[in-house]
Amino acid sequence: MAKSLPNEADVIVIGGGNAALCAALSAREQGASVLVLERAPENEAGGNTRFTAGAMRCVYEDINDLHQLMPDLTEEELSQTDFGSYTCDQFFDDMARVTEYRCDPDLVELLVRQSRDTMLWKKSKGVRFQPIWGRQAFKIDGRFKFWGGLTVEVWGGGQGLLDALITAAKKDDIVICYDARVLSLITNAQGVTGVRVKKAGKIIDIQGRAVITASGGFQANPEWRTRYLGPGWDLAKVRGSRYNTGDGIAMALDIGAAAYGNWSGCHAVAWERNSPEFGDLAVGDAYQKHSYPFGIMLNANGNRFVDEGADFRNYTYAKYGARILEQPGQFAWQIFDQKTIHLLRDEYRIRQKTKVSANTLEELALMLDGVNSAKALASMQEYNKSVRLDIPFNPNVKDGRCTVGLDIPKSNWANTLTEGPFEAYAVTCGITFTFGGLRVNTSCKVLDTDLKPINGLYAAGELVGGLFYFNYPGGTGLMAGSVFGRQAGKSAVHDIKNSN
Repeated sequence: MAKSLPNEADVIVIGGGNAALCAALSAREQGASVLVLERAPENEAGGNTRFTAGAMRCVYEDINDLHQLMPDLTEEELSQTDFGSYTCDQFFDDMARVTEYRCDPDLVELLVRQSRDTMLWKKSKGVRFQPIWGRQAFKIDGRFKFWGGLTVEVWGGGQGLLDALITAAKKDDIVICYDARVLSLITNAQGVTGVRVKKAGKIIDIQGRAVITASGGFQANPEWRTRYLGPGWDLAKVRGSRYNTGDGIAMALDIGAAAYGNWSGCHAVAWERNSPEFGDLAVGDAYQKHSYPFGIMLNANGNRFVDEGADFRNYTYAKYGARILEQPGQFAWQIFDQKTIHLLRDEYRIRQKTKVSANTLEELALMLDGVNSAKALASMQEYNKSVRLDIPFNPNVKDGRCTVGLDIPKSNWANTLTEGPFEAYAVTCGITFTFGGLRVNTSCKVLDTDLKPINGLYAAGELVGGLFYFNYPGGTGLMAGSVFGRQAGKSAVHDIKNSN
């Protein structure tokens, strides 16, 4: 793409991930000239999009809706699968429930109502989709059943999504500049008129009739994490890009934009304990460890500390990273026996993992590095005695197979740890993105502290505040970035045309 910076463009997009490229494609199809400014070098570009597994939560009524998105589905696949449905009401309910009814209703309305149409729009741009066979459905009695409201992922994961969007951008003559760090917004009495950029040791002003900021949250900024999320968050591992340090948020706040949302909250998961400080593109999303509903987790004191089976993984994984960070030493061990090891996701089979295995629980307890082994063994034995063996185990539904009499119950999928060899995996907290950000309206215009639109400034993606509080339904981030990016591009060009 572009090696040098142009002096102007109708629409300037800050960022190079899913939300930014959706905004760029949307603005371009409305007839605007578009410049994308990506802070990272080309080989690290794409923000968190490049690290995601590619799941996208969207509304669908039946198999016909899914077939439109995934025309390559075969008759055999269709006959062997119960895809169910995921209605607008279910999406609304999930957003409300997991955010404890704090999510902004107007923003959620836009997200939910536009989710399916936006998926079809992305398909028209060359993005391919497939069912999430290996992570969201288990084969029981010869038939797959999808669970948790999450059915569709991008072909090729985050890298596949990025490749498709960049290919579409090239086809549409969208200019993308890498190694171009936006330092600030340029404003006058009428609003935002451009950006100040540092590239190749030079600082350049670029004029634009609209600016869309889509440069992610502040999860890669340890000082901001500690300031806003609280003590200890400087110790979290960053799952994705090292470039998401909150620049887009800061420059908007500097010109009077309103902060909004859950600034003390974030999306954080169980992550390989000995992973690097930032995301590793060679490993991608595989450092995550999300099969904990089928085992138990023990902390350094040898105690369980969460209900591993409180809900489907989709609805707990984004908050359990914070619970792990709260534990002594900021780590935990996930423990499984042979009854459920075959259900573990592929991420448990990568080479870069901290794993121990033993034939007996006594041996396993001694192998859990950093853990009080006597207490760990007692906790596992106590857990085994508490499991309701009279309730059938079914990984495809919330089966109600629970424990009785424990201080911290396990509500579903409780299996005794009795069949060796046993396996244990060490995890810590991996932060994905932060929930606090900028306040926007349903046109994705950024609002000022008087809650009035700032002329010429729009936002999309992880830096939009108000959608997520405390927790997050899996697959909603990419969907929100797509919906809000597309809307921001439309709104920007609409406002440009109306200002002529």
